[in-house]
Amino acid sequence: MKAAVIAALGERPSARDVDEPEGASIRVLAAPINPIDLATSRGVLPAGHPELPYVPGCEAVGTTADGRLVWMFGGGLGTTRNGAMAEQAAVGAAHVVDVPEGADPALAGALGIAGLAGWLPFAWRAPLQGGENVLVLGATGTVGIVAVQTAKLLGAARVVAAGRNPAGLERALSDGADSTIRLDEPDDLAAAFREAFGGDGPSYVFDPLWGAPAAAAVDAAAPGATIVNLGQSAGATSELASAAVRFKSLNLLGHTNFALAADELAEHYGRLVGHALAGEIRLDVEQVALDDVADAWRRQAEGGAGAKLVLVPG
Repeated sequence: MKAAVIAALGERPSARDVDEPEGASIRVLAAPINPIDLATSRGVLPAGHPELPYVPGCEAVGTTADGRLVWMFGGGLGTTRNGAMAEQAAVGAAHVVDVPEGADPALAGALGIAGLAGWLPFAWRAPLQGGENVLVLGATGTVGIVAVQTAKLLGAARVVAAGRNPAGLERALSDGADSTIRLDEPDDLAAAFREAFGGDGPSYVFDPLWGAPAAAAVDAAAPGATIVNLGQSAGATSELASAAVRFKSLNLLGHTNFALAADELAEHYGRLVGHALAGEIRLDVEQVALDDVADAWRRQAEGGAGAKLVLVPG
């Protein structure tokens, strides 16, 4: 069968012929390219990487032997064993979740790791109660696009989208954001965050960036605010002011999709895809042929794809 193959750490994958997986497997219809895939290929993921050469891909949508359309994720898929960017992928210990009827496989894949990262902080990790003033950092990527829509859908009073891509910020406005902030423009980012919420600052911060934007958000946050971190796109460390965290009694939480139990994962994935089928969550998806994986990998690394890149092996 044909698969994407990482031959050496730091290299892009190329399409090659490999042996079919042993044991139960799915026929892959869609395999999204995610930041975790790139991190694994560079050898910087704490979990390590599969033995080289290996097939990348931490998730896939495909069909089982009995014809079910499923989303597959976890169980070391693409992180400690061969992944899903192939015509077939071994199930192993992965979660296998039924895809709601009527969902396009490529969209169903895009709503997996990336979609759930934008959904779960608001719906599971620190559920919105309604009326929150939400700051979405990194709002121009796939995760942030879903986060903006989810915050509105689940009852936020005001949503401010922050990012560096002007076109992405325009998209955020069309997806329901009340206003936007360019992260690379204000001299005082914390002041800009406060001003965006009438001087009071956000009561909830969605943060896939860490680094300097997270520090500014902590400085700007309203007393008692919740800050959920789920990534480090702007830096692995952040200089947070202890006084801001302590005297404002901030709630600083971490999130990873890997923390959910199988039944919770299935429930929230089903809810998210259901909202997409109802037109309440919108996401642009670009399907990429397996032979073009190296170029798609480059575009993902450069962050300028403009849509969620999903490999389609068939």
